[in-house]
Amino acid sequence: MILSDQAYMKMALSLARRGLGRTWPNPAVGCVIVNAGRIVGRGWTQVGGRPHAEVVALVQAGKRANGATAYVTLEPCAHHGQTPPCSEALIEAGIARVVAAMEDSDPRVSGRGFAQLRGAGVVVETGICAKDAAESNAGFFLKTEVGRPFVTLKLALSLDGRIATLTGDSQWITGSEARRAVHAMRATHDAVLIGAGTARGDDPSLTVRGLGIGHQPVRVVAAQSLKIDLESSLAKTARDVPVWLCHGSDVKDEDRAAWIDLGAELIACETDASGLEPHQMMQALGHKGLTRVFCEGGGHLAASLLRADLVDRLVIHSAGVAIGGDGLAGLASMGHDVLADAARFRLASHRQLGVDIEHIWQRA
Repeated sequence: MILSDQAYMKMALSLARRGLGRTWPNPAVGCVIVNAGRIVGRGWTQVGGRPHAEVVALVQAGKRANGATAYVTLEPCAHHGQTPPCSEALIEAGIARVVAAMEDSDPRVSGRGFAQLRGAGVVVETGICAKDAAESNAGFFLKTEVGRPFVTLKLALSLDGRIATLTGDSQWITGSEARRAVHAMRATHDAVLIGAGTARGDDPSLTVRGLGIGHQPVRVVAAQSLKIDLESSLAKTARDVPVWLCHGSDVKDEDRAAWIDLGAELIACETDASGLEPHQMMQALGHKGLTRVFCEGGGHLAASLLRADLVDRLVIHSAGVAIGGDGLAGLASMGHDVLADAARFRLASHRQLGVDIEHIWQRA
C-alpha cells in the first residue's frame, strides 16, 4: 500500500526518537527508504552519532535503493567528517527523490546537502512534518546555534510545592509509575544534572534502571566546591558511568585529584554571587557536545536555571500529599519583586501516572 509522504515521514521521526540521548554531539535522525510503495530500508543514527541514519537505511535497502524515495528527518550531511557525506551516499545508491523534514542549521551543512542532491538530479522536497522534526532536534539546534543544550527541568512536588520534609526526607513523594517515567525521560537525554546539595542529601545513582537499557546518560553535578562524599554512589561508579563535575576556580587541589583518580571529569566554570554562573556552565556542557540535559534539581540549581531563562521544558510530577510550610520548597528564592518578572510557560500536555499527575510545560 502506498502511503502519503507525511505517513512515511512520521515513521522516520519515530525511528529518529530511538536515538534521543544516544547520538550526541550529532542529531538524532531517522530515515525510511521506499521503492514502489514498499519500505526497503529503515535506519536511525546510531550510538555516538554514527553511522548516520541514511547509511544504515541504504545498507538495508541495498540495490532496491535505486530509483527509490528516501524520507529523512533532517537535511543529509554534505561535509567530510569521520564519515563520508550522506548526500553522496544517497546519490551513489541511485535515490531518485529525497523528502526531508527540514534544513540542518549546522553551517557545515545548511543547504549544501540539498544543493548537492539537486545538482545530481535528485528531486528534493522539504517541510514535511517540520514542526515535529524541529522539536526532536531542538537540543542539536540550540547547541549549534546558541552553544548550549536543551534543558528539561523535572520537579517532583507535593500539593503545596515541597520536595522534602523539614528533615530532608523525600523518598518517596511520588509513586512508582511517576518514578518509572523519570527513568524513561533520563534515557532520552544525553545527561542528567543535579546540584551538589542533592548529591549530598540523596546520594543518587542517576542511572536508568528497570527499562532493560544498557546505555546510560552522563551524570553531571553542579558542585562549586567539589564537596561531595568520595564514598558516594556517584564516586564509586564514576569509572562505569561517566561523571562530570562542574566546579568553581577555588577548589582545593587535593579534591580535584581525588575525583580525577576516581575517574570523574572536571569542568571549570565561572561563578557569580549565587554560585556557578548558569549560562557559562551550560555553554561549557554544550562545548563538550551535550544537546539534551535533564535536570532533577535541587531547589537552588532549579531556581538558578529559571532565573537565567535556561529552562526549555518543565516537567512537574504532582503528588497527593501535603507537607507544609516547614518543608523544603521545590524552588529556592527567585528574587522577583513583581509578577511580570516571573518565568512563564505554556502547558504542552498532562496525564495521570498512577496516583500522581504529570504536567509538561514548554517555554512560553
